[in-house]
Amino acid sequence: MAEDDIRRVAVVGAGMAGSACAQALAQAGHAVHVFDKARGPGGRLATRRMAWTDRAGQACTTRLDHGALGLDVPTGPFRSFVDQACQAGWLAEWRPTLAPGSLPLDHGQGVHVPVPDSPELCRRLLHGVVTTWSCAIDSLCWSAAGWHLEAAGQRQGGPFDAVVLALPPAQAAPLLGTHRRDWARHAALAPMQPCWTLMGVAAETAPAAVGDWDLARPDAGPLAWVMRSDARPGRARVAGQAHWVGHAKAGWSRQNLEQAPEAVQQELQAALAEVLGQPVDWLHSTVHRWRYALPQSRLSAPGESFWWDAAQGLGVCGDFLGGAGVAGAWMSAYSLSAALLQHLGNASQPGLGATAAVPAGRGVSL
Repeated sequence: MAEDDIRRVAVVGAGMAGSACAQALAQAGHAVHVFDKARGPGGRLATRRMAWTDRAGQACTTRLDHGALGLDVPTGPFRSFVDQACQAGWLAEWRPTLAPGSLPLDHGQGVHVPVPDSPELCRRLLHGVVTTWSCAIDSLCWSAAGWHLEAAGQRQGGPFDAVVLALPPAQAAPLLGTHRRDWARHAALAPMQPCWTLMGVAAETAPAAVGDWDLARPDAGPLAWVMRSDARPGRARVAGQAHWVGHAKAGWSRQNLEQAPEAVQQELQAALAEVLGQPVDWLHSTVHRWRYALPQSRLSAPGESFWWDAAQGLGVCGDFLGGAGVAGAWMSAYSLSAALLQHLGNASQPGLGATAAVPAGRGVSL
């Protein structure tokens, strides 16, 4: 690509959608700069590092996957992406043993899990891409020179020829307000389901006492999922310890969204003890509140998996447009990156980020 053909693109958000879109554009030769308010990539593909002092006074650390369970694999381009990521060693298939009486998995008997931790997939996609962490973009400004991004009143890079927002809709809405009021209005109204998550380390219990299983989907109680995080591929198991993660149901999380974390932790610990059928001897535990865990429903009509305004060079992608889960976020980003590459005058197809023909997904002006 000639130097004059290189375009500068800002991507706000480094979850699955932002990372996939950034990788596709960078692989096509464009100068991409990713911004995220977190300290690293992943979004809801999240792993928490926990540190505590054990009963003997020794310092301990561990890592627990407290975000998305993994990647379901539908047909189409996303399957090609998952297959290549598995071959590259970025993903591993996990076929967990379900607890007796558990509800089945939504798709088949397994999921694909990033290794060695959940953010690794986004970390790999962003390899070589310019990134700025701990930077919450709060304003988009357009001039004849291009786009400028601001955080806390400070300009962040630029000017950019195009901007992609890969954020939960409630966070994207205020950034869109002065540029696409129609998009901002729809994003502000897009319902997202919250999720309280319990995570912690407990003393290991004999399998005969609780059952030798890795994953449970209780049909009653506040918990939607319970898993042994240390049973997932590439995760370390420590003798005498069990690493538990429990995700509360959306309705329960919504009712308790503003409750004190201590109260939520107590209730979810009691719920986990109910699932296990015995008290849990916690060594260390905490809770995390996901305000925007999953879209309640897909915002756009089928086939309309992203927003793209070619006249302004402004795009939006994410699972609230492409469909729930990691696959929906990836498909939205894949479709938007194809439209953006066409706009930038580059029709080359990226490799690992997007390997198949451009899908039917198209931009929509609401």
